Amino acid sequence: MRVLVVEDEHLLADAVATGLRREGMAVDVVYDGGAAEERVEVNDYDVIVLDRDLPVLHGDDVCRRVVDLGLPTRILMLTAAGDVSDRVEGLEIGADDYLPKPFAFTELVARVRALGRRSAPALPPVLEHAGIRLDPNRREVVRDGRLIHLAPKEFAVLEVLMRAEGAVVSAEQLLEKAWDEHTDPFTNVVRVTVMTLRRRLGEPPVITTVPGAGYRI
Repeated sequence: MRVLVVEDEHLLADAVATGLRREGMAVDVVYDGGAAEERVEVNDYDVIVLDRDLPVLHGDDVCRRVVDLGLPTRILMLTAAGDVSDRVEGLEIGADDYLPKPFAFTELVARVRALGRRSAPALPPVLEHAGIRLDPNRREVVRDGRLIHLAPKEFAVLEVLMRAEGAVVSAEQLLEKAWDEHTDPFTNVVRVTVMTLRRRLGEPPVITTVPGAGYRI
């Protein structure tokens, strides 16, 4: 899952991004609404964690821009204002969910994951395929009854492949969904991660390389 965090309080933004990355998400961070508008026009995000009171361009305007572009991206709006009227207004302009500050990080993660499921075609919360059971909420992978411990990026790659339901996923698509915008697109990080993931999943191999196209399960 790829997430954009838009928050002008740098410490809060960086803390949220770090926490979401530990949950296996690819996270980009910007600190004003103008930068957020630029990002949504060039990158595909599953979820935007959007502060409402932003410099340069107000969070409401960023939200309207996402709606105007017709993007499937889901928006979790943050604000220090807790009045019902403020929450209703945010939802009416296109936000999908609303979380007042201060908030518990566990609740933020749960809401981001729920919105991420809504940004893609409906799939069960627990994914099962080829003897593998992946539970995104528990961060667990089990193959034939054996618990498998994966690094965050390995988990993210496996989740993207399983959500593709047998379709081929290109290296570029894996970079887009499992890494952030600072990753060198010419790096071999995808190939190395897939190799390590295959080894951790064990025999018989379940990830197939499709020459010139990508990978699939």
